[in-house]
Amino acid sequence: MHAITYDSFGSAADVLKSADLPCPDPAAGEVTVKLVYSGVNPSDVKSRAGGRPGVTKPAFDQIIPHSDGAGEVVAVGAGVDAGRIGQRVWIWNGQWQRPFGTAASHITLPAQQAVPLPDAVSLETGASLGIPGLTACHAVFGGGDVAGDTVLIQGGAGTVGLLAVQLAKWGGAKVIATCSPKDMEAVRAAGADHVIDYRADDLPAQVLAANDGAFVKTIVEVEFGINIAMDTEVIAPNGRIAAYGAAKELSPTLPFYPLLFKAVTIDIILIYLLPPAEREQTITRLHNALTDGALDCPVEKIYPLAETVQAHQAVEAAVRSGAILIDCQS
Repeated sequence: MHAITYDSFGSAADVLKSADLPCPDPAAGEVTVKLVYSGVNPSDVKSRAGGRPGVTKPAFDQIIPHSDGAGEVVAVGAGVDAGRIGQRVWIWNGQWQRPFGTAASHITLPAQQAVPLPDAVSLETGASLGIPGLTACHAVFGGGDVAGDTVLIQGGAGTVGLLAVQLAKWGGAKVIATCSPKDMEAVRAAGADHVIDYRADDLPAQVLAANDGAFVKTIVEVEFGINIAMDTEVIAPNGRIAAYGAAKELSPTLPFYPLLFKAVTIDIILIYLLPPAEREQTITRLHNALTDGALDCPVEKIYPLAETVQAHQAVEAAVRSGAILIDCQS
């Protein structure tokens, strides 16, 4: 199989290399997938750069990056229904705690990590479901149904944020989102009822005004560290803050007493570690939204496998308005 690999941390241009490797045969309970697309996520580029605190070297001698992807099952191991051969699938946790991810022509992994893709859903969309899709879905619905509630989505124009806006609206919630002025129209088009400039000096007051003066039941949070004080002001008693990111402040100071006296649940999300029952529930809900035509997963650009360096650089630039994908068969 053809793949992109790295064996040390560093910039994409310095450490990503092209390689031809043997494709592992599927063991019992595994499948081999011929990948059409690989999704590039911020976590992938941070891992390749050595950006995780306390991690000084790669966990494996040779790594194929990326956790997300989509393609077709071409082989199955013992105990897996042979009828799965030819099935269109999307991948989750492709490179989580494993050396070989989806930046390759093929991947062999446990069968449950290759999820059958609904007929009406494209492979391009499938390559965005593993991290962005599951994160957005669990962030919105991890506390239960949101019908009739208000959901605030901080960072509504990001890949996860835009999906969360659509999912919350599909779920029957009133949706308030924050983003930069240049992205407001796209966030409104995704279904947000109110869109507010995240840099506004009176952001808490604007959020409450958009909710007719009432506190917000659920907050989906992209920058927990710098936004926790603001979130505390607008969260409802017994509300839930679903935090999936905190790039700008990794060691925040929590306003504990205000949070305590609202009995706030802080739900810190790492989708890689979602328990099996919750993952299955989240996948089902995500598929239902896709089947209902309620979810659009925009793609910014598709790069050939040979240009994975440029794809990583595009994610690092953080100016995109959709997913960055790799064409694994190019």
